[in-house]
This record gives sequence, C-alpha cells and structure tokens, in this order.
Amino acid sequence: MASYLEIADDEKGHELDLFCVPRHYENDLEKVIIPHGLIMDRTERLARDIIRDMGGHHIVALCVLKGGYKFFADLLDYIKALNQNSDKSVPLTVDFIRVKSYCNDKSTDNVKVIGGDELSNLSGKDIVETGRTMQTLLSLLSECNPKMVKVVSLLVKRTPRSSGYRPDYIGFEVPDSFLVGYALDYNEYFRDLSHICILNDQAKEKYKV
Repeated sequence: MASYLEIADDEKGHELDLFCVPRHYENDLEKVIIPHGLIMDRTERLARDIIRDMGGHHIVALCVLKGGYKFFADLLDYIKALNQNSDKSVPLTVDFIRVKSYCNDKSTDNVKVIGGDELSNLSGKDIVETGRTMQTLLSLLSECNPKMVKVVSLLVKRTPRSSGYRPDYIGFEVPDSFLVGYALDYNEYFRDLSHICILNDQAKEKYKV
C-alpha cells in the first residue's frame, strides 16, 4: 500500500497573509492547505521511491494535462537529478495526454481523453477524487499492452464518491474540499498559484461558466 502524508479533515490550514499569494486571488481563497515548500519536499521523496522501485526499466513518463503539468515537471526534475547523482538510474522519455472530467466544481461521468503516443511504462498524475477518470485512462492504456503501468498522484481526496481506486504512489491524502493552485484550476483560473489552497464559495460563483 502506498505511503502518503495525510491532511486531516479538521486541518485548519494557514492564513493567506503568511504566504505570497497573487493579489487577484486574495478574496477567492479560504486557506493555504499545502504550502509550496511541502509540495516540493514530498515530490522529491516520491522521485526517490520511483527510482528505487523501477530499477533499470525504461519509463515513459505520461503527464496528465492540464492540472498535472507542474507536478510532472517538478517530479521529472528530481528524477533527473537522481539519475545524474546516484549509482542507480532509469532511462526516461516523456509524453502528454489531456483528460477532462470537470464542469465547474463537479467531477462528471463524461471523461474526455486527448493525445498520448507510444506507451511502455507510465508515471503520470491525476487528482484522484472519484477514481473514474484514472480508471478510464488505465483502461485505454491497457489496449497498448504496456509492460507495466504505475500511477503517481500528488493528491488523493477522501470522498464518499470514490470508486476505491488508489494510485501506486501518493503525495498527500486530502479532505473533500475543492482545491486549487500548483496548476490545479477552477475553470482555468488559479493555475498560477504556487500553493494548494481551498477555494471559497464566493469564488465558485465568481468564476462559474
């Protein structure tokens, strides 16, 4: 079972004025729930675990866009650093795929997948909420007959809507709140926020489509 850092349901988070938050978002957020520095430390540890487990396997690192791009880039930077500075390294190539399953703040049953080329191993990213999105993607990947598929997710949400799916590598297990920042969006807003924050109800209405 994957190890992870648990953010409790009663976690109060951190006041916004303790961090650098873009002024245009100051009235849209409740709290900072995962500061950027903690994200980076946890991502570095995930990179170490992947290198340890994958051995000499060739990894095709598949980024799930758009919300996955920041975590994906930082994870690969740590993997590349480990490749260059340790006795154990893994061959690495990169591909991208776009998965869309949200309308406003709701995860829907309609999962759209765009892109992705040759796949032999997978190290990707999703916010695993209900698990339906990743299960759909894994079903498509299985048609390519990969040797092995591994999923690394920065966040897994505790929610009664979960299908029970769990990734192979998990950064944080988080409460059932709508989170933005670190490339996670609400209708394309908040991707430029460095920390992971809880979106307030007024912002959901403000940016609703």
